Amino acid sequence: MITANVKTELIELLARHAYKAGAVSLSSGKQSDYYVDSKVVTYGPEGAILVGTAVWDAIRDENVAGVGGLTLGADAIVVATVIAAHYAGYDLPGFIVRKEPKKHGMKRMIEGVLPEPGSRIAIVDDVVTSGGSVFQSIDEAERDGLEVAIVVPLVDREEGAREKIESRGIKFTPICTARQLRRIAIGR
Repeated sequence: MITANVKTELIELLARHAYKAGAVSLSSGKQSDYYVDSKVVTYGPEGAILVGTAVWDAIRDENVAGVGGLTLGADAIVVATVIAAHYAGYDLPGFIVRKEPKKHGMKRMIEGVLPEPGSRIAIVDDVVTSGGSVFQSIDEAERDGLEVAIVVPLVDREEGAREKIESRGIKFTPICTARQLRRIAIGR
């Protein structure tokens, strides 16, 4: 269970620093009147600690053997979560899913430490809209024989991702919604 203080502090930090009002094109191709630049939080010292703790709190009771997600949105979140789990006494490996196979070396789509096939895992992301990035991660993990138990984005834009993810039988637990950030950032 996410502790109220950690969750509240993280949401306030995201609202203050990551929420940006103004027209923008999203990775999904949609146009929006705001953007959530989560990296200014996930790559900062206070943000990294809060993100790791909040995500670990969200997945700790899900019996997962690993945490991962699509690069670049998930990179800092995976590392912060692995560290938080370690400090809580749990050995939780992390991995990153590439957007395309590496062209040399092992030519992998997934880098890092993968649990054994059949293991339950968590997928994380910074911001979800339609769920495209999350589904790339889910599909790659499933190709490697892993079972995705839960998806934890930092921010759910509430534009269809939840329904699509839950329709595949996967638990969806966002840390917050864009509506919550907007309310704090600009009072609407």
